Amino acid sequence: MSPTRIRHIIDSAELARSVTRLDTRFAALKASRRKAFVAYIMAGDPDFETSLSVLRGLPDAGVDIIELGIPFTDPMADGPTIQLAGQRALAGGQTLHKTLSMVRAFREQDNETPIVLMGYYNPIHNIGAGKFIAEAEEAGCDGFIIVDLPPEEDQELCIPAIRAGLNFIRLATPTTDDKRLPQVLRNTSGFVYYVSITGITGAGAARAEEVAPDVARIKAATPLPVCVGFGIKTADAARSIAATADGVVVGSSIVSMLGDNKTPTEVLDFVAELAAGAHSA
Repeated sequence: MSPTRIRHIIDSAELARSVTRLDTRFAALKASRRKAFVAYIMAGDPDFETSLSVLRGLPDAGVDIIELGIPFTDPMADGPTIQLAGQRALAGGQTLHKTLSMVRAFREQDNETPIVLMGYYNPIHNIGAGKFIAEAEEAGCDGFIIVDLPPEEDQELCIPAIRAGLNFIRLATPTTDDKRLPQVLRNTSGFVYYVSITGITGAGAARAEEVAPDVARIKAATPLPVCVGFGIKTADAARSIAATADGVVVGSSIVSMLGDNKTPTEVLDFVAELAAGAHSA
């Protein structure tokens, strides 16, 4: 076993307080030899009620893990599709507190499907990291993906979140070399999110033959599942990428349907096709 992998196991053990919904879900998927399908939607897009309806329907559509976006005015890592979704949500009055209330409403019907909040640190900083962690845990969140908090800032949110029993998922990219990878993995928990292409969300298309070597490299350095996102737009793409990893993440192509005024039923039918592709890998 590599020193990096051993160090990651030790660090995780020192911080771990409990088994999370993410841990339980990935264990169940592994036992059934299925890959994870992770779906992203923006909270409050195009309005609170429509967004909540889609959110509640995701598990029955085959979604294993939900990423719920926190709308923000300056999402520098997101392409036009998710930028516009955030603008629609903010225009409709969506806030971080309303996003947490969506999670509470979801938990009234589903206490098993993991929900990870994904976004930027500014809205969290505005209410205070400690207050945010406490409210997120109370609402039923399982972890965070905060794209603009690097490992060097782990004391800000990552470590307090893990100590509270929540997962902190880190992004690795094609430019994360072997020197940087140990830093990325050090306090990561739940799973590693591998960004399959450089650039913003919604740009380009992921290719299994290009993704596979980096996924293998990351898996050699950590016991955590590795899920691949960015550039996955069809059921066939979900199937081919899932064959190289522990799961796939789809966001922009789902969000674009809400931007095109598709009904929740139409959106969830499309999600079900994507999920079937991932699960057939």
